[in-house]
This record gives sequence, C-alpha cells and structure tokens, in this order.
Amino acid sequence: MAIVQRIVPAPPDQVFAVLADGWTYSDWVVGTVHIRDVDASWPQPGAKLHHKAGPWPVSLKESSTVLSCVPGRELTILAGLWPLGEATVQMVLDPVDGGRTRVTMEETFRAGPLRWIHTKLNDLVLHRRNVESLRRLSDIATREKSRP
Repeated sequence: MAIVQRIVPAPPDQVFAVLADGWTYSDWVVGTVHIRDVDASWPQPGAKLHHKAGPWPVSLKESSTVLSCVPGRELTILAGLWPLGEATVQMVLDPVDGGRTRVTMEETFRAGPLRWIHTKLNDLVLHRRNVESLRRLSDIATREKSRP
C-alpha cells in the first residue's frame, strides 16, 4: 500500500473537477499515456475509463472502473494494470485553510504479480510515481483555478 499526500492551492471542488474529467487522466496519472474513451457517466460508480499504459510499442490497452464517488470529496477506482495486476486507488480531498485542498492518494494492489511481489524497491517506485502524479494533478487544478 502506498499513501501520498499533497496540499493543492485550489479548493476541493476545483481539484475534484479534474478527477471528474476522465479525459485528463493521461495528463496527470504517471504511466497512463493515452485515454481511448471515457464513459459518459464518469465518475459515477461503474463507469469506465479506457486507456493505454506504458511506453510505445509495448503500451497495453486497459480500463479503470469507478468503485465509489462522493463529488467534491472522494473518488475510488479499480485501476487495471494487466498483466501486472490491478489496484484500488482512492483519492480523498480535504479542505484546508486558505481555499486549499489536502489530497490523499492511497493505492493498494489487489491482484496479480504486483500484489505478490512486494519489495521496498516496488514501494519506493510506487511512492515516487504517486508523488509525481499528485504534483501534476496540482498543476492542472491550479491552472484551471486561474482561468476566467
């Protein structure tokens, strides 16, 4: 399990707007290289986001499914990573002073080799990946906040 937090200089609704736009996932989720399709009901439970992960020419077609959603507060998805497995990723948004948001990202492998092969190196790589993903999410949410 990897838990990463970041304070984003934008309110929770603005950060959630980025999460609710499935087409932005390849902009902030490290490893997702292309969004192929997003169900019209995204981010409602059961909705799917279809993407490619990994570098070309070995990128894999995959999909992720919303498990739960509380608009403006929380989004939990089942992220497909086959053949490596799948992970549950929970994003929790908490308001903090000054119109900012504490974003907590918790990722837990549920199935496949990544769940079975648990090493400190894997934890370090996952942690760094998620730190970078939250940095990118923050940049997008902050940029959206500054638009008229």
